[in-house]
Amino acid sequence: MGIHLWEHFSYKKLMKAVLPTILMMVCTSLYNIVDGVFVSNFTTTEAFAGLNLIVPVTMIIGSLGFMLGTGGSALTAMTLGKQNKERANQIFSMIVYFTVIFGAVVSAVVFVFLEPIAKVLGSIGGEVASQEMIDYAVVYGRILLGFEVMFMLQNLFQSFFVVAEKANVGFIVTIIAGLTNVVLDALFIAVFKWGIVGAAVATGISQTVGAVIAIVYFVRKNSSLLRLTKARLEFMPLLKACTNGSSEFLSNIATSVVSILFNIQLLKYAGVNGVAAYGIIMYASFIFNAVFIGYSIGMAPIVGYNFGARNTNELKNIRKKSLIITLIFSIIMVTLTELLAGVMSSIFSHGDAELLELTTHGFRLYGISFALCGFNIFTSGFFTALNDGLVSAIVSFTRTAVLQVACVLIMPIWFELDGIWLSVVVAEVLALCVSFAFLIAKRKKYSY
Repeated sequence: MGIHLWEHFSYKKLMKAVLPTILMMVCTSLYNIVDGVFVSNFTTTEAFAGLNLIVPVTMIIGSLGFMLGTGGSALTAMTLGKQNKERANQIFSMIVYFTVIFGAVVSAVVFVFLEPIAKVLGSIGGEVASQEMIDYAVVYGRILLGFEVMFMLQNLFQSFFVVAEKANVGFIVTIIAGLTNVVLDALFIAVFKWGIVGAAVATGISQTVGAVIAIVYFVRKNSSLLRLTKARLEFMPLLKACTNGSSEFLSNIATSVVSILFNIQLLKYAGVNGVAAYGIIMYASFIFNAVFIGYSIGMAPIVGYNFGARNTNELKNIRKKSLIITLIFSIIMVTLTELLAGVMSSIFSHGDAELLELTTHGFRLYGISFALCGFNIFTSGFFTALNDGLVSAIVSFTRTAVLQVACVLIMPIWFELDGIWLSVVVAEVLALCVSFAFLIAKRKKYSY
């Protein structure tokens, strides 16, 4: 029997509701991780570093789908809470159609200018970023941009599957897409020896599989709360969806900017191996962060529905239980990081002892941030679900675009390479103060 948005949620029921979304996000994070494993072990360090140099650019574009998905799903869930299913389907459909058109235009523009973008990113860090590394970055990035609309749609549908009360279907779709990526990576890179081209094509095809299956599901008659219907472009609901999801978009952009700054700083202090080490740490952190992000996406429709229905007792229940669950997740994440840093680093280091040592040390320092980031991710997602895009954006923007950027630029001055790894920890501590301040200040307004 499925979980319904209107139910009272115990810990068991809440975990059952969010688990498919957590698993969806973890599987989605495996795309670039699988690419990284195969590229790092079957090609060169230059190719691996080139992949990591350009991924932030493609992630920024893909995050537009994430923004429209999280913001639009919050608006749709609130509309369902007001018992207006027809209107909810119109909003859902409009957002899907807009994502396709807007995503295609943005991808085409970036495709044209990708080479100069890559050169700028490579030159900022100094002459260490070789032309070979930039060439790999351009090839990988341009292929992914050809599939970028599919990536955006896949991000979009992850949120809407939860609103449709079909998170399990969303999880199955993600599993199919993830397995497609693994199989094609092995075939294109290990067997056909296509190198970084094979990695990009495999990822693009798997993203297309995930998006197309979701489209077919929502176009056909189904038993969920949502279905793709005829819809016209409406400015106000679209603006509301964008403002609701702006925190997630800003967070993804800022995270990508921080990644670029990390690469710049690491090129300065540790050379190409530093960029490769950061790429390895990012792959592992994708999985850990995916747990927190997946939880936030999974609980958001529940919060949005109860907010629309004015069920304040359930809002208080979800808020309290979510903070406790986040604390438990945080303890588990930090413990795993400290215990498994060497093992996870060795998967990508392809026998390079220097790279393995650099990555393991950096990962243990960086991993302390997992004790804190979950609370900040939850707070931003919680206010998105309440349709308070402004507070959500302030929390997210402060955490990433302000604090993480400032810390990664300032801390290496005093602590050099260790300062780069620890910068995200200090930023999360400061962001936690902002998050809890808003949670306390807004309790009366939203009655949670």
